[in-house]
Amino acid sequence: MTIRLYDTSARQIRDFSPIVPGCVSIYLCGATVQAAPHIGHIRSGLNFDIMRRWFTYRGYDVTFVRNVTDIDDKIIAKAAEQGRPWWSIGYENECAFNAAYDALGCLRPTVEPRATGHVPEMIEMMRGLIERGHAYAADGNVYFDVRSFPGYLSLSNQELDNLLQPSGEGETGKRDPRDFAMWKAAKQGEPSWETPWGRGRPGWHLECSAMAHKYLGESFDIHGGGIDLIFPHHENEIAQAKAFGDDFAAYWAHNAWVTISGEKMAKSLGNSVLVSEMLKQWRPIVLRYYLGTPHYRSMIEYSPEALREAESAFARIEGFMQRVVEKAGPVEPASEVPPAFAEAMDDDLGVPQALAIVHTTVRQGNSALTADDKESAVARLAEVRAMLGVLGLDPLDEQWAGAADSRGDDLHGVVDSLVRLVLEQREAARGRKDYATADAIRDQLQHSGLAIEDTPSGPRWSLS
Repeated sequence: MTIRLYDTSARQIRDFSPIVPGCVSIYLCGATVQAAPHIGHIRSGLNFDIMRRWFTYRGYDVTFVRNVTDIDDKIIAKAAEQGRPWWSIGYENECAFNAAYDALGCLRPTVEPRATGHVPEMIEMMRGLIERGHAYAADGNVYFDVRSFPGYLSLSNQELDNLLQPSGEGETGKRDPRDFAMWKAAKQGEPSWETPWGRGRPGWHLECSAMAHKYLGESFDIHGGGIDLIFPHHENEIAQAKAFGDDFAAYWAHNAWVTISGEKMAKSLGNSVLVSEMLKQWRPIVLRYYLGTPHYRSMIEYSPEALREAESAFARIEGFMQRVVEKAGPVEPASEVPPAFAEAMDDDLGVPQALAIVHTTVRQGNSALTADDKESAVARLAEVRAMLGVLGLDPLDEQWAGAADSRGDDLHGVVDSLVRLVLEQREAARGRKDYATADAIRDQLQHSGLAIEDTPSGPRWSLS
């Protein structure tokens, strides 16, 4: 068994070899809590939740660090606009992110450090970089000297002479416009911390290098994040950490975006779809299925139609599971997933191929039910539960017990009552041998998106 991952730094799929045998260390760039999360934000957390689950299934002891950026220009600007403390903006949105992660079934990280809680570690790293000749202080700012680090831009494969480094307001005193800020000088009315170079606040990139060093040491296995972080964030993280003396990450994994009309979902573009709003329309497990089952390196083009397709696909899985449980009682997950599923997951987390095995197994299970082969149906359900468990999508797992929101429960109850009333009319028509009316009722229900199954205990409906 060998897990293989696409390594952005190598630009190819590589066999995974952990630094410490039997252990996996993962650092994921988490939320910048300047606003409530949209589904593009949460996709990253979902993708790396599946990665973590698969490593755990394969027997690894996983340490998973996901940071929170709770101070940056946008948070400060929003605090000024709303007349609120900056920390209030950050904490409110951090809670919204955690609520979204929880709703979609993401496991809690091993540790979730905040940037503002690690200023001493940042000062230590800046001091070391200045002593080694890789950084310098100017006008209260501290900059990284990109020309001092020969490996700069190897991750994003850019040329230094062509580089346009993003630069913020107040970044004065640079020796080279391509140098980036690790620490920003204090401004009137803004939060600041004391350092040997004057009061100020963290630059975006320094926090992750410092926190990864603290919680995962000089070297760790996997650094993750969205593809939009490759430059400048991850490129600058590498420069800081390696110039400080760390080996840093052995593998770099990046998930693709959720897009609308081909554009990245972003609040700045006005095209974001908030998780909180989506959860009013869709069951959380369906939203997880929609966001988590495409390959992590593939774009997801958002549309309500795509979500409806995901809902229908997941309903077929749930329908099979429900029928087996009704027939045979509770069924525990199998101890191992089918070999074809494992092969797909080992190959760069090939969730779409793995999901095809799930649906094939469901079809086999339905065939067994039709043939009244209870033993085979139970075996297939055990396999399905094992596979869905790895993906965090087993609706029979206790993590989803009671997870359906009250609105969804109420709506299901209303629909169930109405459908049963219509089915009673159909049964009455059949009882008086008015088969034309009975068939017309069935056809109308099917046209409305419902599948009707006649069973020995009476008719049963489900989403078609």
